[in-house]
This record gives sequence, structure tokens and C-alpha cells, in this order.
Amino acid sequence: MAFDVARIRGLFPALGDGWIHFDGAAGMLVPEQVASAVSTAMRAPVSGPGGAFPASQRAESIVSAARRAVADLVGADPAGVVLGPSASVLLQRLVDVLSERWTIGDEAVVSRLDEQANLAPWWRAAKRVGAVVRWGEIDIETCELPAWQYENLVSARTKVVTVTLASGSVGTRPDVPTIIEFAKRVGALVVVDATYAAPFVPLDLQALGADIMVVSAQAWGGPAVGALVFRDPELLERLPSVSLEAGARGPARLELGPHAYPLLAGLVASVDYLSGLDDAAIGSRREKLVTSLGSAKSYHAGLLAQLSTELRSLRHVMVIGDAMRRIPSLAFTVAGKKAPEVAEYLASQGLCAFADDGTGGVFASLGVGEVGGAVRIGLAHYSNVFEINQLVRVLEELR
Repeated sequence: MAFDVARIRGLFPALGDGWIHFDGAAGMLVPEQVASAVSTAMRAPVSGPGGAFPASQRAESIVSAARRAVADLVGADPAGVVLGPSASVLLQRLVDVLSERWTIGDEAVVSRLDEQANLAPWWRAAKRVGAVVRWGEIDIETCELPAWQYENLVSARTKVVTVTLASGSVGTRPDVPTIIEFAKRVGALVVVDATYAAPFVPLDLQALGADIMVVSAQAWGGPAVGALVFRDPELLERLPSVSLEAGARGPARLELGPHAYPLLAGLVASVDYLSGLDDAAIGSRREKLVTSLGSAKSYHAGLLAQLSTELRSLRHVMVIGDAMRRIPSLAFTVAGKKAPEVAEYLASQGLCAFADDGTGGVFASLGVGEVGGAVRIGLAHYSNVFEINQLVRVLEELR
């Protein structure tokens, strides 16, 4: 495997801004090939689909290519790929159609490890119909999400189990296959949020066994486009349609209005970018994606291990959690400092990182708000050892 970070850095014009970007959890920078694909598509005539003329056929071609690209990324059938403006919008749309069939006393199982965007829609739906929300709890020391608890969390009234494939806040990758196994015993639908895992881990929806997977192209340097991927495309036909077209079939049943065709062209380019992370990858795009993301996973495991070790060596820094399986994201606190102060100091030294006040999501469960919040570090494909050393040096001086 050949993950050449120097070559990869050369694909990102924005890295010339002089900043060190540890803000990857909010979305990576955009590779040149993605920006070029979007601008090229905006210059070409593109019309609505359904016509016999080239501009209309171009629109249909772009949508079809986008569905195939996402399907290759997650190991699924293009006929099950729903496209939309963001993962959050699509997830809300999914929750709305699923909850139409819920009644008082039905249950939805969520987890404390998930981000707010994967929690709020389920809360609202449950409150609206009188359903019950049950919680998968995390270990406050390691930030693991024990899978064994789901055996008792699910019941005959459970309609859906939703869980993240990886936490964008603390990096934990829970044992999702076991959670899915417990959910399937009671016939519950399983929705997996792969937003933060997709840039770093090879995905295989068929092997995983979840019913629906959520991804966001922004997470890996793509445009503002999200996707819901159904393992069984036939499930789409059994859900209420939200389309403005009465006869909509397949993915179009959950798609509203015209697509942003230039952004979909950028989505295709972004998946192609992912497939080329390992310049030794060969075969079909799906095969290249598996190889390249496997290389990325290995590279970032080493980088994260160094970062975690270095930060834990600083007596005034506390790294939150210590899960066994992780993506390259973590959070930490600095003794005597509130998170915004730390983030502002890092910014003054040319480092981008986010402060979280600890009042929502996983940090609220951990009580991080009581110590002034936490600073979130999200590595990206272009992160390197030099940047890790710079972060550690700057934090050493912050006492």
C-alpha cells in the first residue's frame, strides 16, 4: 500500500493559506479535481431530466453517475441511492416518512455517542406521535458504546435503531455489527450514520447488514451533497413518497425538487479522489476505493496514535476517551482553560480547531461542560507528522 501524504497535499490548493487544519471533523478541504468538476459542470448547458435534447440528457447522466459513485463507495446498489442537499436534510426526510406509521408506545433506540444531527430528528418524531426514545449509554472513561446493552434496549415495540459508525467528536468506532444483530432479532429497521467513518474506513453496506446508511460528501472534501443508501432498494417502494411527482419510483420517492447538478458532478469527482488515495490501487473504482481507504485507515491510525501519545504526555492536557477502534478524531481539555480560550490561542498560532461548550451530544453525557468544554481535533487526508508536532509544541506553551 502507498499512501503518499506529500502527493495528496499537492491536490489541495487551499493548503496554501498557511494555516494548519485540524478542523477536518467539520469537513475536509476541497481537492482541485472536485472544484474543477463543479465549475466545468456549471459552464455546460444542463436542463431538467426527461427531455430528448443534450442538456437534459446531461442532467440524467450526472445523476446516474452520482448514484453509481456513492454505491461504489459504500458497496451497494445504485438503485438504492437517494441524493439530496445534505445528510441532515435527508435524515430528517427519512424520519418524517418512517414516523408516519408509528403509534403511541413505539420505540426508537438512539445512542449517546451520536452527533446532534442524528438525534434531534428522532426526538422530534417520537414526541410528535407519543413514541419512546431509548438510549444506548457510553462508558465515560473510554467513550466506548458497549454493544451488549442493546440486547435489553430493543423490544417488540422497537421500530428503528440508529447508531453512528464512528464519532466525529471522540473518534470511537462502536461494534455496529453486534448492535445490528440485536436489532434484527426484533425486526427493527437499522439506520447507520457513516458520515465520519466514510473518509477513513472502507465501507460495505451489504456485509454490515444495516438497512440504511447515511453519508455526507463534505466529510471527505466533496461538495455540499448528502446521500441515503438503502441496502434493499425495494424498501423505497414501501415507504411513503415525498416527491412532487405522483409517479416517482425508486430513490426519486425521497428526493424533492431539481438536483444541484454541478454539485453532483463534484460528488462523482470526490469519490474518484478517494479511490486514488493509494496511487498503487488498481481494478474497478470499487476495488480502488477498498484499497485506498484501507491505506488511509492504516496511515491515520499511526498518526492518531502519535498525536494521542504526545498529548497524554502533557500533564496539563487531558484526552477524552480511549476507545480501542477509532477514526482520527479526538477531543481534549486543558487544565485551568476554557475550550474557547484554547481554540483562540491555537488560532493565534495558525492552527484551526473547534471549541465545543460541552452542552450537547457526547460531551454533555460526559459532563465536559462543567470544565469549560473541549477542543475537537479532526485529522484529514492531508494531515502529517509536522502538523502534529506543531500542535503539541503550541500546547506545551499553553500553561
